[in-house]
Amino acid sequence: MFRRHLHRARHSVLAQNAAWLFAGQGASFVLQAGSFIALARLLRTTQYGLLAGVVALVTIVSQYGSMGAGPVFMRYVSPDRSRFRLYWGNAVISAFIVGGLITVALVAAGPWLIRKESLPVLVLIALSECIFVQLTSSASYVFQTFEKMRLSATLSFLTSALRLVLVMTMLLVMHTASARDWAIASLGVSVAVASASVWLVTRTYGLPSFSLPLFFKNSGEGFVFSISGSTTSVYNDIDKVVLSHFGMNAANGIYSMAYRVINIGTMPAYSLVGAAMPRFFQAGVGGPRAVIPLARTLLKRTVVLGIAATVTLFLFAPVLPHLAGKSYAEAVSALRWLCLIPIFRCFNLSAGDALSGAGDQKYRLLCQSVAAIGNLGLNLYLIPRYSWHGAAWASLITDGSLGAMHWVALLLLARASLKAVPLTAGADLTPR
Repeated sequence: MFRRHLHRARHSVLAQNAAWLFAGQGASFVLQAGSFIALARLLRTTQYGLLAGVVALVTIVSQYGSMGAGPVFMRYVSPDRSRFRLYWGNAVISAFIVGGLITVALVAAGPWLIRKESLPVLVLIALSECIFVQLTSSASYVFQTFEKMRLSATLSFLTSALRLVLVMTMLLVMHTASARDWAIASLGVSVAVASASVWLVTRTYGLPSFSLPLFFKNSGEGFVFSISGSTTSVYNDIDKVVLSHFGMNAANGIYSMAYRVINIGTMPAYSLVGAAMPRFFQAGVGGPRAVIPLARTLLKRTVVLGIAATVTLFLFAPVLPHLAGKSYAEAVSALRWLCLIPIFRCFNLSAGDALSGAGDQKYRLLCQSVAAIGNLGLNLYLIPRYSWHGAAWASLITDGSLGAMHWVALLLLARASLKAVPLTAGADLTPR
């Protein structure tokens, strides 16, 4: 039986695509971990803190730089690939026009949001994240849509590899640097990777074409996708902001280290769901009932990965201080508290992506908004009283409830649907 499953996996397009995504994301996470350690040494405490504050601010709004062009591209090009040129062209327009406007808005609001000495860094990071990173992200969606996960994984790996090489070079040559120095170097990497991404998409699939009427027509749906990404950033990272707000920097370091490991443990599930995303959009033309079989099949597969990750993280948590340093000894406990999150995210991702594929992104957004607001409230109440333990409890409650809300929303929408659709649509995860 095992050999039969192994043979099927080897010849399954979905399995191969998931493997490529996992390889790219896995390599990226390893490279990012190396960059994180080297960057902390390069900038030292004060400058690293300045950079972290700017990056957190930009991350919250950078999702709007593309106006959801990537998911919109996947939604409309997956069923009809002849639409490629128009939707790819609009993705490029979004990055430069909307991303540029957001950058200007951030710079204008900067003096009221952060200290003035951070403003030069804010300009550079905003340009990088709101324009060029969004271009690279949209290109990655193009390759995912055409199920060319190898190229999508290559873009992710290239960005992380160049950043690691850059920070290691700066560390060896300069020994220490300012946040502004790193922001300049990081912007250079973002421009280079974005340029390579646009060239690769154009060379592979053709030149873009632009349609402003189509851009405005899809702007509402794209905005909803952007809000969804932004709310995800809020409920994933607001706990770290609150820990810093209350001056619990040591606790924040412990908790953030454990949370980074949790993200690594969730990678296999993310990879499988990411590989299946084009099929959700293909099945989604039949409405919410048509995507449920695929969501259930995907959940059965990812939850196995989630359970394996949970058990592995719990058992091997004591290894963490040996890798990160003795000062992270308490992160063992934090990691064990958080180790259920990979399972919760399997429920969240399977039903959430099904909602997006069926064109019901607004319901997914509603669930995520409730989760983000609830997470903020829980953190403001729990963290002052229980430090990182409170942040861990808030994360568990948020991830668990979000998965439940997504599945309830999906099932209720399917029940309310009056249009009969074939329940087998989109459920094909068999080898091709």
